[in-house]
Amino acid sequence: MSDRFSPFVIKALVDVITGGAGQGPDVTEPIGVYRSGPKIESLFLDCGLDMRIGSSSRVPATTQFLRDLAAQWDSAEHFKRIILRICDPREYIAFPGKAIAVREHLNAAMEVDGLAIAIVGGKVHLVERTGTGLIVEPFISKVATLDFDTVQVEIARALPSLNADPEDAVTAACSLIEAVCRSILIELGLPLPPKRDIDGLLKAVQEPLGLSPGRTDLPVEIEQDVRQVLGGLTSVAKGIGALRTHGGDAHGREKGFRRIDSRIARLALNSASSIALFLIETWESKQLRPLPQHGEEA
Repeated sequence: MSDRFSPFVIKALVDVITGGAGQGPDVTEPIGVYRSGPKIESLFLDCGLDMRIGSSSRVPATTQFLRDLAAQWDSAEHFKRIILRICDPREYIAFPGKAIAVREHLNAAMEVDGLAIAIVGGKVHLVERTGTGLIVEPFISKVATLDFDTVQVEIARALPSLNADPEDAVTAACSLIEAVCRSILIELGLPLPPKRDIDGLLKAVQEPLGLSPGRTDLPVEIEQDVRQVLGGLTSVAKGIGALRTHGGDAHGREKGFRRIDSRIARLALNSASSIALFLIETWESKQLRPLPQHGEEA
């Protein structure tokens, strides 16, 4: 991952770590929180790095330190710790808007490098954009806004497992859909079905959400098309459930044997996120709740 941290990422890190070149009427509002030299040294020390400002100024010293760090063979792990530390929401309790600005600034710098910062349940994750994709990112934002706690647990479980433990990621992807269905039923005040696997839970939410095959509130010219899409939705969900049974780790696995790889895990997670996002947005429309706007705090 070390070659992913381009000079643009280093520049963005300097911006958010130092908070700009200084304070005063002629200085642009810093993206991050302004930190003095000792506070910058303390931040790096929290990451296990001995950084000294010395006789230099804060910004040049921080820039040079990160450049030297990028040249080391184990720089990837160091940079990951720095990014996770600087993006921790607890760092900005008094300035919540700063937390958003810092993430957006770093994500813009890392987009071309294929990396992204995601906040799930208040915890920071540095993930591969190829691992999350465009589907998972808005789903994470949606779930955080609605505060579906059990769903956030499954996302937090799946993200770091995509490459390290794809079987566990598949299991989490299936649990993701199940958790969304349970959360929706609870929000609607409806009982959980006797069969609480992915198939039973998905069937239980179809009727109250107006997604059952017999729905008649669609224009005639697209009714059949939408029914076909909904049928495909059910098939995909069942497929993820079957994949968990045969390829996940929910029912145990042989030591050292890997049934699936990260490609399949990403397919399962992206598919599960797409289904879950559709279910949540359908629930929102039924509840007449406004959808969160882009850029709102998650």
